[in-house]
Amino acid sequence: MYAIIETGGKQYRVQEGDVICVEKLKAEAGEVVNFDHVLVLGEGEGAKVGTPYTGDVVEGKVVESGKGKKVVIFKYKAKKDYRKKQGHRQPYTAVEILTVGTAKAPKKEAPKAEAPKAEEVKAEEVKVSMSMKKDELLAIAKENGIDVDEKATKAAIIEAIENAGK
Repeated sequence: MYAIIETGGKQYRVQEGDVICVEKLKAEAGEVVNFDHVLVLGEGEGAKVGTPYTGDVVEGKVVESGKGKKVVIFKYKAKKDYRKKQGHRQPYTAVEILTVGTAKAPKKEAPKAEAPKAEEVKAEEVKVSMSMKKDELLAIAKENGIDVDEKATKAAIIEAIENAGK
């Protein structure tokens, strides 16, 4: 059985026991990593194709992290005395695939936030800044029942709103 996984903006066809080199991951050698972006899982008629992902997990163990072969970039313009030599070594992480699609991806549940109190909601609504447009500031002042002259400057409007909030 094989799976097609997506990591680092690339897709890889993997089976159990394969060692693949992927874009650098934030994991140390020996750590277990889970690839939850599985596009296809299975083989032949029983293949499971995701839309876009199947929800399964491919588990792997980090073998090593390192840098690839050096690539030399040489820029040259004829008759202009322009030469520029530059090198690059792409970092990679070698991962050995342990299991293919045996477990479902753990769903991340967002912690339920308590409903904010009425006083807190009012304080959050009145957050104003100099980056706001004058029309927006006037609308906020009108909503809160603050009497402000329409010809006043932004600074004066902000000051009036902040004073009324205290």
